[in-house]
Amino acid sequence: MRSLALVFCWTSFSALSVSLSASSSDDQFNVNGKVLELTDSNFDSAISTFDCIFVDFYAPWCGHCKRLNPELDAAAPVLAKLKKPIVIAKLNADKYSRLARKLEIDAFPTLMLYNHGVPMEYYGPRKADLLVRYLKKFVASDVAVLESDAAVKDFVEDAGTFFPVFIGFGLNESLITALGAKYKKKAWFAVAKDISEDVMVSYDFDKAPALIAKHPSYNERSVFYGPFEDGFLEDFVKQNFLPLVLPINQDTLKLLKDDERKMVLTIVEDETHESLGKLIKALRAAAYANRDLVFGYVGVEQFEEFADSFHADKKAKLPKIVVWDGDEEYDEVNGIETISHEEDHLTQVSRFLEGYREGRTEKKRIKGPSLMGFINSMIGIRSVYIIVFLVAVIMMLRSLGQVEEPARARTSEAACERVDQTTSVSQGETSEHKPRDKED
Repeated sequence: MRSLALVFCWTSFSALSVSLSASSSDDQFNVNGKVLELTDSNFDSAISTFDCIFVDFYAPWCGHCKRLNPELDAAAPVLAKLKKPIVIAKLNADKYSRLARKLEIDAFPTLMLYNHGVPMEYYGPRKADLLVRYLKKFVASDVAVLESDAAVKDFVEDAGTFFPVFIGFGLNESLITALGAKYKKKAWFAVAKDISEDVMVSYDFDKAPALIAKHPSYNERSVFYGPFEDGFLEDFVKQNFLPLVLPINQDTLKLLKDDERKMVLTIVEDETHESLGKLIKALRAAAYANRDLVFGYVGVEQFEEFADSFHADKKAKLPKIVVWDGDEEYDEVNGIETISHEEDHLTQVSRFLEGYREGRTEKKRIKGPSLMGFINSMIGIRSVYIIVFLVAVIMMLRSLGQVEEPARARTSEAACERVDQTTSVSQGETSEHKPRDKED
């Protein structure tokens, strides 16, 4: 009996401890739809307490951070009311620099989404309504079941334009479930049942089962009729994470990190020129028939540093076409280094691909950094600290003891001005945030 009493007491004590711990956690984090202010002492606790928490690592002097604040304030109450709520928090990484270094925060603002403790850097839009739509993806079900035409329409509209959408029509749900869980961070997945012929016409397929891949941002659709086993279905999904022809910029370069295919890269003088439409149409047709390759294009005017890596500048003969391995080498096809405006574009691209397949190529090395080099080309905070120190020393020697404004503040403001002057906004919703939209 004494043992039983001891067990009862211990059980009661444990239950009380858990209750007190939960109460303490609730007291520590007052989740009322407002942005939580984190510190180095409660950061780990916050990450473990909430299933999904979005953290803004900021610096008080950062202009982009200041502009982001009202957007986070507006998004926080909306995300808090979701069936699976998302908490928005922020941490002064300038003040808690030791924690920031530990987490490898090297620019401001750095936005991180922690889903069950697993971090993922956020590169989506920053406007409140678009941010809400983007983040809802990560607490949605892996695969949605759509049982009417209206449900299909609502699903596609709610998905927005940031992620590709895959809908299986007449497809066994079990075939999609595993892919939906595996690639949750990359796309929306659904299976549709009892749909009408009107939906089949609008999505341009004529029989079921079929899997439709839709890229809202690029107005593209692809249809897959099978086979649905032995990895063919997954291969189709992986190939359609990217559009048929990808415009290359700092944002889209990050999409290539997990893609092992080589890229047929076309370098033009200016992406906005009206003549580009015909060339993209030809590239899209070639891409559809060569899914083992990624097709992309870049304008010298828009991304000169990247284009110059392939020995293509405003003085070079353009458009230039190469096959890039995504690292430090690319292939030119002998006799077809450029695309002429006088001849049919698709004929020239087809001839280029034929030469590449037959090995009539010359291998060259890029002038600049590799793919990862371009992705990581932003100045890190450690570099800024070194610059700040050198500036402080120089100013101290020059001032001969005169009191000067702290060098760090001047450097920070200069960095803000530099970023504001060099950051340009491209078209479409995805331009709301680019990796360069950070201040060191």
